[in-house]
Amino acid sequence: MRGLKRVMVWYLVGAMFIIATAPRCLAGFSSSEVIALSPADRPADLEKLKKFLETKMVRERLKDLGFAPEEVRMRLAGLNDRQVHQLAVHLDEMQVAGDGGEVVIIVFLAAILVVLILYAMGHRILIK
Repeated sequence: MRGLKRVMVWYLVGAMFIIATAPRCLAGFSSSEVIALSPADRPADLEKLKKFLETKMVRERLKDLGFAPEEVRMRLAGLNDRQVHQLAVHLDEMQVAGDGGEVVIIVFLAAILVVLILYAMGHRILIK
């Protein structure tokens, strides 16, 4: 019986580790027909891109890469409607600063679960 408990605990520890480290997949259906872009969408998309490019962090990064603000504006003006729309959509989907907080919380909850399982099985945890 004791061996079974030990196997079960390690199985649950391994399962929680795998669940906690699995990447989150954001998936959805995509339409099969071509979506026609309206010329009225371009100003809204351009405004969204300009606001993004005007943030301090993005400006500094572009400057570090050797892009002058005027050069960025010229390249942005040279994009067609489809490219502008794609960039605006990708800005909406972009996750700023990653998912670091979620990983820490999941690992913490997994550790608490392991401690509770060990406690329920009669083991005592002493921290000195």
